Amino acid sequence: MTLTIPLVLLLAVVVVLLLRFRAVGAGAAVAVALFGFYLAHTGAADTVNRLVTAVTDALPGITR
Repeated sequence: MTLTIPLVLLLAVVVVLLLRFRAVGAGAAVAVALFGFYLAHTGAADTVNRLVTAVTDALPGITR
């Protein structure tokens, strides 16, 4: 059985946990979220998307 979790949901959980355990402040979390939002509108977005896709495609091969 394969369990699929959307990456955005996983990253949201990480941000909530970081805020909850005060590893990062609310201001830093907002700054990083805005950076990601604006990064998505640049020419680097396609490269970042390909990199994340390559890493997530490689993960199942590592665990075998």
